[in-house]
Amino acid sequence: MKQLKYIELEATLKKRILAHGFMPTGKLPSVRELCKLQNLSKATVLHALHRLESQGFIYVKPKSGYFVTQTKPVKRAIPKQIATPLTPQNVSVPTILKDIMTRSAAFDILPSAGIPSDAAHLTILNRHITKAFRTSSDQKAFYYNNSDGNLALKYALLSHYHTLKQKPDELCITNGCQHSLFISLMATCSPGDTVAVESPTFYGVLQILEQLDLKILEIECDPEHGLSIVDLTKKITQWPIKACVVSPNYSTPTGAYMPQNAREALLKLAIQRNFCIIEDDIYGDLSFPPFYSEPLKSLDTRGDVILCSSFSKSLSRDLRIGWVFGGKWHEKITQLKLVTQLSSCESIQQGLASFIEGGHYRRYLNKHVYAIKQQQQQLINFLQSHWPEEIRFTQAHGGISMWVELDESIDTQKSYNEILQQGIVMTPGSLFSASGQYKNFLRLSYIHPFTKKREVAIKKLFCTLFAKKTQNV
Repeated sequence: MKQLKYIELEATLKKRILAHGFMPTGKLPSVRELCKLQNLSKATVLHALHRLESQGFIYVKPKSGYFVTQTKPVKRAIPKQIATPLTPQNVSVPTILKDIMTRSAAFDILPSAGIPSDAAHLTILNRHITKAFRTSSDQKAFYYNNSDGNLALKYALLSHYHTLKQKPDELCITNGCQHSLFISLMATCSPGDTVAVESPTFYGVLQILEQLDLKILEIECDPEHGLSIVDLTKKITQWPIKACVVSPNYSTPTGAYMPQNAREALLKLAIQRNFCIIEDDIYGDLSFPPFYSEPLKSLDTRGDVILCSSFSKSLSRDLRIGWVFGGKWHEKITQLKLVTQLSSCESIQQGLASFIEGGHYRRYLNKHVYAIKQQQQQLINFLQSHWPEEIRFTQAHGGISMWVELDESIDTQKSYNEILQQGIVMTPGSLFSASGQYKNFLRLSYIHPFTKKREVAIKKLFCTLFAKKTQNV
């Protein structure tokens, strides 16, 4: 059977892209040129280009044309894998974290610069939520909805997670991913228990462990491939754990992606040693095409994995809607949801459900990940052109974080206040460990557009840090 013409053009262009045929500029021929070269109509050419764009092979620059999305990593030095303590530790989160959160700067060194972006998706989302608010508004105002969440939203999420073989009654809607992690750790652990955690790890997990009086067993992580199964196996032989918190897909701060064999080994180890895997998949939707991610939960057939996520990093922090697939602990988790939140906003849930079902969320993600990828590349190019020898950094295939290693003489936490006086909010590496590791590390993010103001801020940041190095020599 003969292929449709736009499919043939798509295949031809894809083959040339994969062979780096459009380098060094990365620019494709114009639509007019392709029409003339291939003897095709404009509609056929645009259809092929739109399909390649949706798969992440190309992106469009307004008034400039279509360009190949760079997927080949730049040559760079990778941050070192750091040895972690051999024994469980108590957790005490530095007060500097509260200061960073107070300034709304968890993922931006210059939050006052604003976020100039296309907010068309938010307009559409607000329209769906507003419509839901208008429907049966009296009932929503005076009655609580089902504590474990709106059924339509559950079905929409299950459709989005098309690889998960779960049912709606195995899913609980929460007040964000942090809330999901909190009630998951409450459901699986008791005060004094030990929890294995990636190192470096998300500081929000450290806050929860401190609040719940749980001990932490820090596990070494490769900056690109995540949790070390070898280190985990060795440590839990001596120190049994109740749970292991892990982010297989583009974890913060490193952006590491856990390979398939490591995921399978972790699940096998959890079954053998009888501990729960708590998966933080908040960045799972932010893969840079042609890369694609699935949650670790998709390998789970026994309920040994609890999957936590939300829309906070992919769509909007303001929604405060998360979810948790509780596995064996689902009933206890839904009870804890009832105790800690009672119920979630019904109208927001209904609006989100129709937004997802209408295909708006997927279309938004298709554009959003291209923008983040380009912002990452701009940041990488900037760092490479100014400090190629002085720093090591990660280049993830998704997510929003870059892990940066500086000279060992630099202490980023001690430099925090001096840099803050310049109007720059830095996230020191020591916040991602309970044992004071990573003093010469910091986390950068490319979630925001790489504006001139942010470029100047990064210059000031590194100039100040390198001046500290000179003083310490």
